[in-house]
Amino acid sequence: MPRLSAAAFAALSLLVLSLAYFSQSYVSPLGPAPHLGSGFRLSIALSGLISYVQAAVQAPFAAPEAPLAAQRPKEPVDNGHSEAIMDEPRPRFTRRIIAVGDIHGDFLNAARVLQMAGVVDDDGNWSGNVDVFVQTGDIIDRGDDTIELFKWMEELREQAHGVGGTMVSLLGNHEWMNAIGDWRYVYPSEIDTFGSISTRQKAVTTGWLASTWASNYTTSARLPLHSILGPPNTDYPPEEGSVYARANAGPLSHAAFSFVHGGLAPSYPNLQPFPSAINNISSSLLSKLRSRSPQPPPHPPHAYPGLPAGSTREEARLYGSDGPLWYRGWAEEDESKICAQVDQVLEKTGTRRMVMGHTPNFHNIVARCGGKVLIIDTGISHAYGGALSALSIEYSLEPVKGGGWKEQEVVKALYADQDDELLVTASRELGEDLW
Repeated sequence: MPRLSAAAFAALSLLVLSLAYFSQSYVSPLGPAPHLGSGFRLSIALSGLISYVQAAVQAPFAAPEAPLAAQRPKEPVDNGHSEAIMDEPRPRFTRRIIAVGDIHGDFLNAARVLQMAGVVDDDGNWSGNVDVFVQTGDIIDRGDDTIELFKWMEELREQAHGVGGTMVSLLGNHEWMNAIGDWRYVYPSEIDTFGSISTRQKAVTTGWLASTWASNYTTSARLPLHSILGPPNTDYPPEEGSVYARANAGPLSHAAFSFVHGGLAPSYPNLQPFPSAINNISSSLLSKLRSRSPQPPPHPPHAYPGLPAGSTREEARLYGSDGPLWYRGWAEEDESKICAQVDQVLEKTGTRRMVMGHTPNFHNIVARCGGKVLIIDTGISHAYGGALSALSIEYSLEPVKGGGWKEQEVVKALYADQDDELLVTASRELGEDLW
């Protein structure tokens, strides 16, 4: 605390006493002392001077005012030693997610589905009515609209990003087939939209479409339901030292969905960390496919080219029958068997539910194991003539009066030509500390 010298303190004290006497005599009922003169302005000036001197004397002994940086923050602050503090009321958090399965070359039906689900407006532009749109692969093959569909997806991605939305795009087994050179499901009329076989082959191996797949598509995705768990594809378990590690170990640790094209088999060995273990293998294999020189001619009519020389065992397993691109067990095996296995996969991947396409049911989206398994391929393309559908996920976390939180998930199947269906509704109460 600052200190005054004895002389300074005495001088200031005498000054205060003198001025006090001055003021008192001036405002006395008997009138001002004759030798001081009179006037209202002089009274104001003296009063101000007295206040100033009193403040000067008291200042060294007053408690110091907290500097601005030490005041309670209005935003969460983590200094490594204390909990975050917020002055603002606890906000309600909501997130709306739409997922769509296999499209297979049908722009018109895809547009109907995205409009019906509120992803796009009547002009085919991002509507802003959803927070995240997920497409689980197989945009290519069985139809003619490959170029139009993939270019539209990139336009939507840019529009979504511009207004704070997110697109999550997955590669299906048919995108991988084309990258490998397996053209068994390519229509001649679709080849014509590229101009020639060679132009199409370049596009899907080393050209614009292959570059788009490498940049903006993954083979698996983990989508946290709440932002405190991290952005899409935040790993579970998170890396040591990650800013999301604490939240992913708390009450919301598994508040996330997994998305793949085929399925995450219980026997598949590369489930952790999820999804980067799968996506790193995927990126490596796709790079090797793009680096082949010369690129093998497509099958048919030529021989099946297979995976590139130098592919690892992990890369071969990725494209194998129990890999995430081809696995059908969650859709086809007996429910009593799969439901006994589902929790171990969810636990490893840090998720509550898994979403996949690949195995179509032409009538409706299928929920199994109490909604822990969601299969969303309904044969949207005219090649199948199935139901035009989308999966809707509505998540909310709202404060409860008196403390704590209420968490809720509502999962629905949306249809263009039939009534929507409630698949899952779940809620639970949480304590105050979500970290």
